[in-house]
Amino acid sequence: MSADGPEDDRSIEGRGVEGYWDLDQLVADLSAARARWRQAQQHHAEYGAEGFPSRANLAKIMQSLCGALFPLRLGPSFVRLHNEDAFVAETLQTVLSRLYGQIRLELIYALKDEPAAVVDREAARIIGGFAQSLPGLRELLDTDVDAAFLGDPAARSVDEVLICYPSMLAIIHHRLAHRLYELGAPLVARIISEIAHGKTGIDIHPGATIGQSFFIDHGTGVVIGETAIVGHRVRLYQGVTLGARSFPADEKGHLEKSLPRHPIIEDDVVIYAGATVLGRIIVGSRSVIGGNVWLTDSVPADSNVRQAKAHYEVTSRVEVSAPHRVHALLESTDGIGENI
Repeated sequence: MSADGPEDDRSIEGRGVEGYWDLDQLVADLSAARARWRQAQQHHAEYGAEGFPSRANLAKIMQSLCGALFPLRLGPSFVRLHNEDAFVAETLQTVLSRLYGQIRLELIYALKDEPAAVVDREAARIIGGFAQSLPGLRELLDTDVDAAFLGDPAARSVDEVLICYPSMLAIIHHRLAHRLYELGAPLVARIISEIAHGKTGIDIHPGATIGQSFFIDHGTGVVIGETAIVGHRVRLYQGVTLGARSFPADEKGHLEKSLPRHPIIEDDVVIYAGATVLGRIIVGSRSVIGGNVWLTDSVPADSNVRQAKAHYEVTSRVEVSAPHRVHALLESTDGIGENI
């Protein structure tokens, strides 16, 4: 402390704070730590050694793809019927090229032992298949928009659903991410799903298979695991989890990956808020799973699963804490309780 009071940042900066640490030693120690980790993981290079798929770039790509799929609602304000096709053509030409670049970055690592020509050919196959899928994905998303409009009495139009509902943003991202996951770009797909998760609070793994006319009402806190299979016309409410019950391990204690461990939800099922459905079980068609149910066993079609009724007692807080207010209510001339 100086004679004039505590030192401020300027006085410290002027004196030089680098003396508080040994920069050369820090850099050397961090380099050694990275080397030990790579050796333990048997990695000769990390993701990122040749470049890494960018979450920021993929967020921009997804925004453009949403606009290309729904140009008059999710596209920029200048789009009208007369220039809609031109906007879609220009957008797709740019955004598919950028997405190809992100896919290629993933494949450089995934195919690290292959020559560059193989990486380029595989990236071209993935982006080509993805591009050809877009018209079908648009038609599939139309069924989701209709399901939300028909399933929510608060929805006044399909446009409102598309523009306002966070579940639609999550579903659009999932449909696109799932196609990339199927085609062989699981990391790019996972980044896309996490972009939607961050924006909406809805966590859908890109590996999950979801049928048409899917609706998530409200949506915050919904979790759908990698190997979940969801049928047609399924409706979920906020806080629903389609998760795994256990995680089998190999002889070394490492978790086994990609085993079927999440539920199968058949057609026309409704799962209400807070329900948790765990394990590779089957929820039969047209079943209704009540709020806050914890379900770990399969149920047949047309089942109604609900919590046992809770026993509770209702008492008057006014009568317990302030009986004089009750008497004032009873003595009031009009019964409304003007003296309370």
